[in-house]
Amino acid sequence: MTARILDGAAIAKAIRAEIAAAVRGRAQDGARPPGVAVVLVGDDAASRIYVDHKQRDCEEVGYKHDIRRLPAGTPTAALIELIDDLNADASIDGILVQLPLPAPLPAAPILERIAPAKDVDGVHPYNVGRLALREPVLRSCTPKGVMTLLAHTGAALLGMHATVVGASNHVGRPMGLELLHVGCTVTTAHKFSRDVPALVAAADIVISATGRRGLIRGSWIQPGAIVIDVGITRDARNRLHGDVEFEAARQRAAWITPVPGGVGPMTRVSMLQNVWQAAA
Repeated sequence: MTARILDGAAIAKAIRAEIAAAVRGRAQDGARPPGVAVVLVGDDAASRIYVDHKQRDCEEVGYKHDIRRLPAGTPTAALIELIDDLNADASIDGILVQLPLPAPLPAAPILERIAPAKDVDGVHPYNVGRLALREPVLRSCTPKGVMTLLAHTGAALLGMHATVVGASNHVGRPMGLELLHVGCTVTTAHKFSRDVPALVAAADIVISATGRRGLIRGSWIQPGAIVIDVGITRDARNRLHGDVEFEAARQRAAWITPVPGGVGPMTRVSMLQNVWQAAA
């Protein structure tokens, strides 16, 4: 068996084209384009790249975009004041604060200051709570993108056993909630789990989001499983790698995402979908 590739880049491109057409239709109806503000604090190289990608995505679909680049020494009070201003701006439908924030800025109170209706990253406690109650509104972008990828496999997810490796607030935990929402049996493996290989081997769906290169061995994968690799790391040559031993896992899985070109583009296009939803 050789797994089929879940091409997130191609799927995201098709979704962006749909959004761009919808934005043009909105303009023909006399409505303004959806607007999103992205706040970048500091000079982290990876964060700059992510924000540049988001800016290009917004330009491609026709969104108004307001990129705020602030110095690393920006006080918490000043950042909260900016978020308050963006919350009050009727032309801004979505607000995204790029993480990680430089120390000593506290992420939680800053993210919670974003109005839930403008939380297009889907990380506000209100939005995560709505997902937990099976009444999602704005959904966390990476798990939302993963669910879109799973839908493209055509697999009947109801009753499937999914193992999520990683329990972060932004990916692992909401990912488990998304899978429960569609009727999967969900196991979350984390740093205290005793037998991760066995938990992975038992799964019809494996989703790894740890950022530890090669953590998931190909030999652990159940034949015919769907493998979604969220993790991403750079080596000394600046090449990107995922959590999963790709070539070995590909020989056992039915579907697998590449790194890069799998989950990353889907995370970005999910943000665009959330902005559209917020504007609507």
